[in-house]
Formats: sequence, C-alpha cells, structure tokens
Amino acid sequence: MSQIDVLQEVTSLSPEDCFLVMQRNKQSFAYPPHVHPEFELNYLENASGAIRVVADSIEEIGDLDLLLIGGGTTHAYSNHTCKFENTVEITIQFHRSLFDSLINKRHFKTIRNMFDNAAHGLVFSKDTIHRIQPELKMLSNNDETNSFRNLLRLLDILKSLSLDTNARRLNTLNNVNNFKDQDNDRLSMIMLFLHENYQRSITLADVANLINASESSVTRFLKKWTGKTFIDNLNEIRISGSISRLIETSDTISEICYKSGFNNLSNFNRIFRKKKGVTPTEYRERYARSRFKI
Repeated sequence: MSQIDVLQEVTSLSPEDCFLVMQRNKQSFAYPPHVHPEFELNYLENASGAIRVVADSIEEIGDLDLLLIGGGTTHAYSNHTCKFENTVEITIQFHRSLFDSLINKRHFKTIRNMFDNAAHGLVFSKDTIHRIQPELKMLSNNDETNSFRNLLRLLDILKSLSLDTNARRLNTLNNVNNFKDQDNDRLSMIMLFLHENYQRSITLADVANLINASESSVTRFLKKWTGKTFIDNLNEIRISGSISRLIETSDTISEICYKSGFNNLSNFNRIFRKKKGVTPTEYRERYARSRFKI
C-alpha cells in the first residue's frame, strides 16, 4: 500500500503559551484528517448529524460532544447530515509538558490516567459536559488580563473531566501513539469515505483507488484492522443509516432501503435481520412502542 498523506497541522500555540482557546460559529467542517503534537479538547454544540473521526473510530455525534485527544492522533470532522443551526465549537490546545512538574504527583493521578487514555480519544458523558459548560464558555472569552485565572480554570476543567467514570475511549488500534504510522490514517480515510458515500454504489475498486492500493491489499488491510470484509463494513454503515431513517422519518421501508444504499429490498431485509435480529418493520414498531413506555 502506498502512503496516505494526512495533514500535519501547525497550530498557533507557541512554546511560550500555556494554552490556546478558539471559539467559532461553524458553517461546515472542511478540515481533512490531520494530526498535531498538542493535546486538544474540542467541544461542539448543536452539531447533531456531523461525523467525528478518531483513528479507526467513526461516529455520528449528537447535539453535544466533547472530545479529548493526545498529540499525534489522527482526527477529523465531516458535515454528513449536520444542518449547522447555531453550531458552536470551542477548541482548547495545550502542550502536555504544561503539567510536567505536577503530573506525577498524587493529586494529579486521575489527570495523568486521562492523558494516557487520550491517545485513543476520549468522549465524555453528557452529565459531565453539562456540568463544565459554564467554565468552558467562560474560558473561551479568553481575557488576556486574567490569564492566570484562566489557567486555573483549565486545570479545574481537566480535573472534572478526569473524574468522569462514564468517559468512553474511542480508538481501538494499538499503534495510535506511533506518530508516523500510516495504518491509522488509511483506515480513517477509508471509513470516512464509506460514511460519506454509503448511499450510492461503492465498490472495492473505489476504495482501492482512494488510497492507491490493490483490491487484495485493501481486503487484507480491512480484515486485519476491523475483523470484517469490505462489504461487511459497508453494510454496517448502511444499516446504521437505515436505523436513523426508521426512527426519525415516516419513509416507507422501500424508500429507506434505497436511500441507505441498498439496491434490493429483499437483500436489505435479510441483512437487517442478520445484524439486528428483527426486520426493519419490526424494529420500527418496537421503537415506536418503547417511546410510550412509562
């Protein structure tokens, strides 16, 4: 396989800075998969439907999302179905060395553990996000005259995050810490391509052309890193798309079948039942009933 070029971002964080805070009102996610050596805490509000990529993890996010990544971890966001209605992004970048003199002290144990896990990408629980929202937004005001208080505020935020027992580690690859390893980058590019194009016809040849590799190499690569074939990966994404439509729309099963990238209704029903244990119709009916349970 040839090497995939992932953008090596040069951030605005200088060696003299403790940290950098940026707040933006988003209209789109136009940034490709990229890496940088700094830690990054990224908060998104009203971004439901966007796709978050962290190495081999590809997920559609909800209205609130808070991600911590360590340096050297490939990450990206994609528009997908996000409508960008009052979408706000707050990004905090800092050097891990910022806390070098403290990180091995007893009181910082939970933060040290969190930093270690950040190499895999950490997503925090909604309860924790709601709890630290006010501090995050105050920090994003970035009052230079109160920089010391802001540093303490960042430390307080990190401490609160480190105590979130429901924080979830994203990436499963063992080599995520290897800054120069290209396997994470290839997999991110492939999976993002499948998520963005699953509604149309996609072939193994399309993916091979994407990363300038042979079809047999792509097959072995996906089997090694995901444990699934190309078509199994694609079908899982299509089934996930169909579930969103079953829940959120009144489209017929036939309409959902074709909008989710399947070209045969009986094949859609068969694959759906295999993955979920019920037919699409039964899934929709069960969901409708569960909504009204007390």
